[in-house]
Amino acid sequence: MTHAVPPITLDALKVGATATVVHVSAGEAADDGVSLSRRLMELGFVPGEKIRMLKRGMPGGEPLAIKVGNATFALRRFEAALVSIQPE
Repeated sequence: MTHAVPPITLDALKVGATATVVHVSAGEAADDGVSLSRRLMELGFVPGEKIRMLKRGMPGGEPLAIKVGNATFALRRFEAALVSIQPE
């Protein structure tokens, strides 16, 4: 019997680990009225997409370098906290 790993948020993923996006939570609207969650989804953080944590910046662990498909993005921790993932 295998135990499924419970979903976590992207900001908690360890460096080198891979995961699948489960959900993107609603974020605050930016100055132009577009929500942060919509921007994340436009970048490729959509349910079912595979991602990989490449690196955490120093000091403080920001920004986070995340690989989505063939692209790499730098996210702040509060942005990454909006993305629910299923670690592999």
